[in-house]
Amino acid sequence: MLNSYYIMADTYCTLAGPSVGEYKDRGSKFIAYAFPVETDAEALSRVEMLRKEHPKARHHCFAWRLGTDGQYFRANDDGEPSGTAGRPILGQIDAAGLTNVVVVVVRYFGGTLLGTSGLIQAYRESTAEALRHAVRVERVVFGYLRAEIAYGMLPEWLSTLKRSGLEVLQEEYGETTATLRLGAPQSQIESALLLQKALLWKAKPQEALKLPWPEGVLSVEPE
Repeated sequence: MLNSYYIMADTYCTLAGPSVGEYKDRGSKFIAYAFPVETDAEALSRVEMLRKEHPKARHHCFAWRLGTDGQYFRANDDGEPSGTAGRPILGQIDAAGLTNVVVVVVRYFGGTLLGTSGLIQAYRESTAEALRHAVRVERVVFGYLRAEIAYGMLPEWLSTLKRSGLEVLQEEYGETTATLRLGAPQSQIESALLLQKALLWKAKPQEALKLPWPEGVLSVEPE
């Protein structure tokens, strides 16, 4: 089935590895730790790790942005006045255009209250410093399909794949059919799948839109 599910960005930016930044103001020390992560459980494990590494710190504030399209996020002030820590941390992650990233800022209190503006600046600047030191990477977002192909059709199917832009990622062979896991950059997979159908029918893509899969193509479904 062809649908708009696949029409998304092909790449996203994240971190290649951990990085650290530090900011000081009136005796308080703010140490920001940035990590690449893929799930909220992984992000929370980084927070808990730093709580154990810095048991005497007054606050362990954090924020994350997750998902290849960046749709999942969380910001936590950990006892600081509302909106003075988690949101400024998240703002710097977003300003850097990153996702699948968590930043935890550990604060050691220096005895002087910084006020709302001072706290916002401290959490913002410590996070910015950690992200400035980080190595960024661009990752490709793939869309995936699973196709079941009868053996009589398989040689032609595999031959046309080379021209359509779909890549075979995994193969499973049964008694009468092969099940193939296919992939392509997410924004291209719909057009690649249509081209694959057109090549099998020896038709134009516009014509293939109205055609079923040829005999021997038992199913083609998105994962």
